[in-house]
Amino acid sequence: MKENSLYDKKSIRAIVCEKPDWNEIAKDCVAFSNAQGGVIDFGIEDNAETPPKGQTIDENLPNILMNKIKDKTMNVATFAEIINHESVSQYLRLHIYRGQAIASTTSGKYFLRIADNSEPVTGSDIVRLSSEKGYYSWETYPTVWSWRSADPTKLELLIKRLNLSERVSPFIKQKEIKELLDYYFLTEAESDRMTNLGVLFIGTQSQRGRLMNSPVIQCIKYDDKGEKVQKYLWDDFSMTPEEIIEDVWNRIPDWKETNEISEGLFRKEISAYDKEVIRELVCNALVHRPYTISGDIFINIHPNRIEVKNPGTLPLGVTPENILHKTVKRNEHFANLCYALMLMEREGSGYDKMYEIQLSNGKQIPRVLESEDSVTAIVERRIISKEAVKVIREALLMADLKQKQIICLGLIVQYETISATNLIRILNLKNREDLSPWLNPLLEYGIVETIGSHRAKEYRINTSVLKQSDYKGTTSLKRVEDYRIKELIIEDLKIYDCAPLKDIHQRVGKEIPYKKILAQIKSLIAEGIVAEIGHNRWVKYRLLRKM
Repeated sequence: MKENSLYDKKSIRAIVCEKPDWNEIAKDCVAFSNAQGGVIDFGIEDNAETPPKGQTIDENLPNILMNKIKDKTMNVATFAEIINHESVSQYLRLHIYRGQAIASTTSGKYFLRIADNSEPVTGSDIVRLSSEKGYYSWETYPTVWSWRSADPTKLELLIKRLNLSERVSPFIKQKEIKELLDYYFLTEAESDRMTNLGVLFIGTQSQRGRLMNSPVIQCIKYDDKGEKVQKYLWDDFSMTPEEIIEDVWNRIPDWKETNEISEGLFRKEISAYDKEVIRELVCNALVHRPYTISGDIFINIHPNRIEVKNPGTLPLGVTPENILHKTVKRNEHFANLCYALMLMEREGSGYDKMYEIQLSNGKQIPRVLESEDSVTAIVERRIISKEAVKVIREALLMADLKQKQIICLGLIVQYETISATNLIRILNLKNREDLSPWLNPLLEYGIVETIGSHRAKEYRINTSVLKQSDYKGTTSLKRVEDYRIKELIIEDLKIYDCAPLKDIHQRVGKEIPYKKILAQIKSLIAEGIVAEIGHNRWVKYRLLRKM
């Protein structure tokens, strides 16, 4: 199993060596407790999926481990057990529970599990983490109403939808009604009382209306002058979150408008806004908002874009830049239920899906803006690259591309040529190695090709793929070959004799990346054709010999 925000694995030597680093283990436990809880398997090496054959665990080790963690941490609850593996070996599994209070080490340090790392929390983020803990408990807080007083129609429909869902296992579907409600935290296990989450999904209109900060959505349409022309409201608490998501899609006609692109003698219509994108945006707004603060969800429809504005900030550890990769479930059980009901993608893949859909339709990727008290997701309506639609379609006929590769391909088509550095920046990856599963299969299939070398290396769509897809993009200097750039530089210096790089770049073509021009000038210097005159920002270039 791959390490992530809920799972870690360590060698058994981490706790049975001569001097175990208990502070490091305490750090990870605090980080998991402050996030969503998690599991650490001791006895499985980092590069392995199973414990070493014949490995056994001392029966006293679970208690030793729990006692050490108790001594080194505050507000951390754990449980350790020995697991017998089918390979005739054992390993120790440590369960760290999601804390209701903020956890720390006994030395006063705070950490948070983000992706597969335990990140330190300092300064004002400690106060923010404390607030987040309050957000987490809202959904499971018991109300005064019994599930037997719930809306019978909504209860029946929910049970039916869960039983029909392919994401719900047969074992779960066999549960009695109360057991099923307990499983999805819609009721308190010790009583018949519905939780806040239960009231949202199976409560009556009156019950939902009396909840603290029950969700309200306002959808406002603006004209090209910024004037309000239409307003839709979901503020009477008659609908469950599932019904609201469906009604937002069905009630607003703007979603069904289309953009037309030509394909030879035929025309293809692309929706102004894809249904999956709209549903994902609305569901994310409902699931990830903090319900302990007031504020409506706003859907603002502009002529060229939509904005979904949510009260509250992003969960600690998630930023507009890393939202494609890092996910923190603020309302974990709300998210799990929506996933089971097929309302949203699994953890961490919602924005991936929106990236894929937007790029496949030749549109810009979604943007996220965060202010002091709100988060806004922006999705553009306009098709910025009609030819990208044809290229991606042709590429899918050539190879069975995964979601990551479709996203990477869509970016390369839109940028025409792009460096690995820029792809890493746009996708918020760490390095070229992390980019490999996104880019390398495209190179192996021959869909994408490289131009340039070393630091000046860039990626573009293979010319043969462009021809097969009947690509009719505008002629651009972005695709010009290196030797052509050299010829343009030489011709420029023949006319202007001695010039700085910025002037050469301006005259040769601003579409060509600056680094690409610089790389070819350095190559001409190495060949003895061009000389560098001056130093630092006063450097100029001139021809050494006639060509």
